[in-house]
Amino acid sequence: MFDVSTVPLLEIGDLTLADILPFLLIGFAAQLIDGALGMAFGVISQTLLVSVGVPPAAASASVHLVEVFTTGASGTSHIVQRNVDWSLFKRLVPFGIAGGVAGAYLLSNIDASVARPFVMAYLAIIGLLLLYRAIKLSKPRFEDPKTTRPLALVGGFLDAAGGGGWGPVVTSNLLIQGGDPRRIVGTVNTAEFLLALSVSIAFIASLGLAAFTVATVGLIIGGVIAAPLGAMLVKRVRPRLLLGAVAVILIATSTYSIVQAFG
Repeated sequence: MFDVSTVPLLEIGDLTLADILPFLLIGFAAQLIDGALGMAFGVISQTLLVSVGVPPAAASASVHLVEVFTTGASGTSHIVQRNVDWSLFKRLVPFGIAGGVAGAYLLSNIDASVARPFVMAYLAIIGLLLLYRAIKLSKPRFEDPKTTRPLALVGGFLDAAGGGGWGPVVTSNLLIQGGDPRRIVGTVNTAEFLLALSVSIAFIASLGLAAFTVATVGLIIGGVIAAPLGAMLVKRVRPRLLLGAVAVILIATSTYSIVQAFG
């Protein structure tokens, strides 16, 4: 049996397509959703990895490293598709990085998972509000979100310390403030690359470099292939449908996390 949790990147020369295909498909599906809706790559990919037998710790490490590659590809694609609001990007990035680096360094001293069910409950409520807005939305009426810097700080911290949160927290709250779904998703995805890179560097500095696994290789390939498709989708989908899809994904992933926490 091929042990997916013990194969470092330097030993992948003998791998076959059959070895990485399941993880390639997981990465493709997760990034397609994340690139189009601005959230859920971590939740989807980590859940599916665990379900196919990858140990939870290895799954978490793999997903974290993979996001540097997938968010880079996704961000580039969103820039090409002109989905990025650069003014909003400049407000989000510095505070997102500050929160993410703080979360990475404090992870060993603070059990952020304790607060996760409460954060997920909050996001489930936000999802319901977004769904209501999607149903009621007749003509697009968008405005520039005002509360951005504190939101980026919290989102970055939760993403690093709590095992995910940048997309669900930042995307959903910017949308609830009335932002244009296409621009919000594109901007948050693009900003996430710098967040993921900074958090990865902070984790490596404090914990050492974790070995890449077969799962990581497959996720990177699948995620990078899907990134341009997600960016094209978000540009072409109607705002009402996009808002509704974000709401459904947010409600589903938050509810799943709550059930897992108390189950």
